[in-house]
Amino acid sequence: MADLSRTPGQTVGPFFGYALPFSSDSELVAPSHPDAIRLHGHVIDGAGNGVPDALIEIWQRGPDGAVVYQPGSMCREGYSFTGWGRAATDPDGHYSFSTIMPAAGPAGAAPMFAVCVFARGLLDRLFTRAYVATDDSRDAFLDSLEHERRETLIVRCDTDRSYIFDIVLQGAGETVFLKYS
Repeated sequence: MADLSRTPGQTVGPFFGYALPFSSDSELVAPSHPDAIRLHGHVIDGAGNGVPDALIEIWQRGPDGAVVYQPGSMCREGYSFTGWGRAATDPDGHYSFSTIMPAAGPAGAAPMFAVCVFARGLLDRLFTRAYVATDDSRDAFLDSLEHERRETLIVRCDTDRSYIFDIVLQGAGETVFLKYS
């Protein structure tokens, strides 16, 4: 076999406007749903600027705490909750989802959204979590982090039914990112 030299990796974007959006992709439930909440925020680069061409995906447990195995995530008909959604950022780096509050996980783990980030300059997608933690939440992963790092994974209440989760890609206040094998 010939000795082949390595070539540089390709970044994961920006091509999202062409290949990935679909109708109602950021609506896990319709905004008019009686239990709808808004999860939104900014994707921020190392210089503190919003990333205008990022793509965010979320997965979450259903209201009963079960992992949702509902088929049809790409075919939103307006009433089935599939537990998965995708949102592109706007020119200021802002994204927004219409969803429901996730239920707690096993053994009382804090409710959370699993988050995946695709953006220009990244050689691979990034994984993180957005926790809806309360003072009495006991979560082994959250409890293992120093306070400053833990805070990068906690959503902030914006209004009664709106929550903010900013994703900082690098620098001061960088979001904790996870590695999966």
